[in-house]
Amino acid sequence: MPNSEQTGVPEFAILYHRAFAEYTAHALWNKRMLDEPTKEDALVIARALRIEGDREARRLAEQIEQACGATH
Repeated sequence: MPNSEQTGVPEFAILYHRAFAEYTAHALWNKRMLDEPTKEDALVIARALRIEGDREARRLAEQIEQACGATH
């Protein structure tokens, strides 16, 4: 998978789209995917992954939060 430096797409956006690719049916069934998410949009998805997802989803949520520069 190309990284953000290769594509010019922010890392949080790549992780955001990965979250939808992997967890739409299980953790993001009530969320709508945006083509160009903001950091705030990505953090909403990270929160949903933490609440509705499994251990792997929570790891992805942590990666999204880190990419957004969020602090706990």
